[in-house]
Amino acid sequence: ELTEYMFSRFESGVGDVRRNGDREHRLPNNLNVGFRGVRAKSLVVSLPDLAFSTGSACSTAKAEPSHVLKALGLSDEEVRESVRFGLGRSTTRDDVDYAVNRIAQVVARIRSAKRGVA
Repeated sequence: ELTEYMFSRFESGVGDVRRNGDREHRLPNNLNVGFRGVRAKSLVVSLPDLAFSTGSACSTAKAEPSHVLKALGLSDEEVRESVRFGLGRSTTRDDVDYAVNRIAQVVARIRSAKRGVA
């Protein structure tokens, strides 16, 4: 339920977001998304107060694109835009709201900079 809430907040608060993977057949506490036009590594570096990743737990030290996301049919660019969130038992709606708000700020800043708007 909380991952669905998080994704709906991304859709309404960030926009131009893509869910990676099947909505039903996945780990219930795992959400992998891509923010179009935003490199995942830039997002992670810009948000040291949040815990999320650019890859799977078993491949976070590897530099190459996720073989799982590639197998799902994502392009190299879509893979580079993808981040993974793991929500735990202690994660609350307030935690999700905080994360989405912070991510929305950074995504907007990165997208504006790419368009040449200060």
